[in-house]
Amino acid sequence: MSTTTFLDAKGLACPMPIVRAKKAMKDLQAGDILEIHTTDKGSVSDLTAWAASGNHEIKDQQQESDVFKFWIQKG
Repeated sequence: MSTTTFLDAKGLACPMPIVRAKKAMKDLQAGDILEIHTTDKGSVSDLTAWAASGNHEIKDQQQESDVFKFWIQKG
């Protein structure tokens, strides 16, 4: 999957991963992919809900050790 922008939100507690994702998404065009890495367990449900509310689509989600990875396509 081709990533347009990468956001490292590791070590940030909620709501900062959402705040940073929202800011990064503003600079993207519809169809672009934002890749986000977080370590906050709450970000799994928070990013899923945020993406749905903004008409964005989570294309993939993975967990590697304590890092949660998301690929979100801008709607």
